[in-house]
Amino acid sequence: MTGRRPATVSARVSADELADWRAKAAAAGVPLSALVRQAMGRTRTWTAPAAEVERERTKQIVRIGNNLNQIARWANTHKAAIEAVEVIAHLIAIERALRALAHVRYPDGDAR
Repeated sequence: MTGRRPATVSARVSADELADWRAKAAAAGVPLSALVRQAMGRTRTWTAPAAEVERERTKQIVRIGNNLNQIARWANTHKAAIEAVEVIAHLIAIERALRALAHVRYPDGDAR
């Protein structure tokens, strides 16, 4: 947005913070108000829908982790069994899938 901006936003800051902000604005070659607008434009907020998605994802990962522990315990108990090799291969595949879950894209396009 360019042109006239009739609204004012105020914030309480310490003298040191204000001096730091002014120095950053001067270094960027922009007025302090432009620097604050740019910074706020880049700020992401944690929305309720995203928080709910994160909680559900965490629950699922905990459940998967519990299952993995049970499978790993079985594989360690039955090391001589040929099935253990297959189980370990599946554990590796699950581990890779969990790592992929760590980089999920949210509806807003953000990766968290």
